[in-house]
Amino acid sequence: MTRREIRDKVFKIVFAAEFNTPDEMKEQIAFAFDPEMPGDEEDDPMLYASLSDDDKEYISAKVMDIIGHKEDIDKTISEISEGWKLQRIGKEELAILRLGVYEVRYDDTIPEKVAINEAVELAKKYCDVSASKFINALLAKLVVKNDAAE
Repeated sequence: MTRREIRDKVFKIVFAAEFNTPDEMKEQIAFAFDPEMPGDEEDDPMLYASLSDDDKEYISAKVMDIIGHKEDIDKTISEISEGWKLQRIGKEELAILRLGVYEVRYDDTIPEKVAINEAVELAKKYCDVSASKFINALLAKLVVKNDAAE
């Protein structure tokens, strides 16, 4: 699986977290890998064929880490979104922002520019036209804030 495909899968599971309790998320992750469940196979039937055990492990660990940092991530989103309450941000955009903030803040294996670009690409795929600009602006603001703090 490519990094982009993995990120896409992580986004979808993080999106599901908005509608499930933390305890239910292990079951939701299992559903995300079940080829009998409707979902990705409709978009990309080869996605299931290319999902290795290592990919599943990586995706599961990343999702659980994002959920584990959700409170801090949401606080960060609130700080950089100035005037936008989390409840006003669309669920898809919020899931993409959570993933993007996580990658910028906590995942040292992903360059900040790549995290931002990939978040913008997810927004173009799953959100309203203006969402990609909104997400780009917020994540860029986070990077500037991080650079100023260093």
